[in-house]
Amino acid sequence: MLKLPCAQDIIEAHNRINTQIHKTPVLTSESINSICGTNIFFKCENFQKVGAFKYRGACNAILSLSDAEKQIGVATHSSGNHAAALALAAAKNGVKAHIVMPENAPEIKKKAVAGYGAEITFCEGTLSARESTLEQVISKTGAKLIHPYNQFEVICGQGTASLELVKQVPQLSTIMTPVGGGGLLSGTASYTKEIHPHIKVIAGEPAMADDAYRSFKSGHLIPVSNPQTIADGLRTSLGELTYSIIRDKVDDIICVSEKSIIDAMRLIWERMKIIIEPSSAVPLAAILENPTLFKDQNIGIILSGGNVDLGKLPF
Repeated sequence: MLKLPCAQDIIEAHNRINTQIHKTPVLTSESINSICGTNIFFKCENFQKVGAFKYRGACNAILSLSDAEKQIGVATHSSGNHAAALALAAAKNGVKAHIVMPENAPEIKKKAVAGYGAEITFCEGTLSARESTLEQVISKTGAKLIHPYNQFEVICGQGTASLELVKQVPQLSTIMTPVGGGGLLSGTASYTKEIHPHIKVIAGEPAMADDAYRSFKSGHLIPVSNPQTIADGLRTSLGELTYSIIRDKVDDIICVSEKSIIDAMRLIWERMKIIIEPSSAVPLAAILENPTLFKDQNIGIILSGGNVDLGKLPF
C-alpha cells in the first residue's frame, strides 16, 4: 500500500527544512498580465538554493534520515537539478552523496554537482540506463536511495513551495506547475487540495514529452522513452506514487508546443529580467496557448528553476 502525503506531512516538512531553504519571493509583471489577460503570481524557485525547487525535497529527504543512514550516504539518478540539490543538501549535513547522471545532462548542471562534492557516475541518457547504473552504485556502496521524485519525503519537501505561495498570495484561484516526474505537481496537489480545495491545480507539460498527460487522461501509467523536448527537466516519466496522487488530486494537465515553451521563456527573461530554464516556462506557455481558459483569474505559477546553459540559449 502506497503511503500518500497529506497536508500535515508537508507542514512538518516545512518546519524541518525552513532554516536551510530560501523562502522565495513572488513576483508579478504588469506587461505579462496584459499579454495574457489574467493576473499571474510567479513563485520564484529559480532563486532557491541550487537554483531550483528540488532543494526542498532533497533537504527534507536528508534531514529525515536516521543517523545510521547518514553514515552510509545517499544515492540518486538525475539529469541535473535533483542531483545538485541532493549533493548540496548532503554536503551541508555531512552526508556522502553518489549521483548517477546521463552523459547528455547540461554542462552547468554537471559542474554544479561536482562543485558540491558529490561522486558522479555517468551513464547513457535513457531512463533504463540511469536506473541500472544506480542499482550498481547502491549495491557497491550500500547508500540509501533518494529518488528524484517518486519518494514520500521528496514529494513532501516539494509541496512546501505551494504552502508558502498560498500564504504569500491568499486570493489564488489556480496554481500551476510543470510536470516531469511529478514530484512538484503531486506535492502541490497534496497540500493545496486538502487545505484550499477551491484552488485548481493544473500542470503544463511539453507535447514532446506528454506521458503525464496521457497517463492522466487514460487512467493508467504510461511511461515515456527518450523524449526530445527542450525542457530537459521534464524528460522523466511519472512514478507510481506521483501518478496515484496526480490522478486523484490534479484538475488538469495541458500540453504545449516547443515554440510556446521558448516564447514563454523569452517573455519572462525580457519582461521580468530573471533567468528561468525551459521547464519553468511550460505553465506560462499553457496560458499563452489557452488565454480564454485562464482569463481574469489570479494564477500562481511555481517557476521551477533557473539552471540554463547560457552558451545554448534557444532564442
